[in-house]
Amino acid sequence: MTRGSGNGSGSGSGGGGGNGNARGRVAVWVAGAVCAVIPLALHVVGGYFVLGALLTESEGPWDRSVTDTVRTWGALAVVTELLAAAATAAFVGTRRLRRWWFGVPAVLILAAVVRMVFAPVP
Repeated sequence: MTRGSGNGSGSGSGGGGGNGNARGRVAVWVAGAVCAVIPLALHVVGGYFVLGALLTESEGPWDRSVTDTVRTWGALAVVTELLAAAATAAFVGTRRLRRWWFGVPAVLILAAVVRMVFAPVP
């Protein structure tokens, strides 16, 4: 057989019947899923901190530590979500994620900052 003739299983790169293209699509999908796991894990942690800040209430006029507690929860949420935003920026820059992924850290940071500003005062 000559190089130009074959079994008609494909046109082009190796005669694999198109398996290379399917593998490429799967690889892109897996890479996108892996890139989504890191920000999602950080969002879960940041959401936990925001929830802690939102659910913390004063136990009464003697509870002097409630303001510091709420601000600590909020600060932890902001730091975690800034890390998530940085990871998102890296993955959006490589076109593994889309720009709407920036909405999640923006909402959680806004909620944490608002709760820190309006922390309960005993």
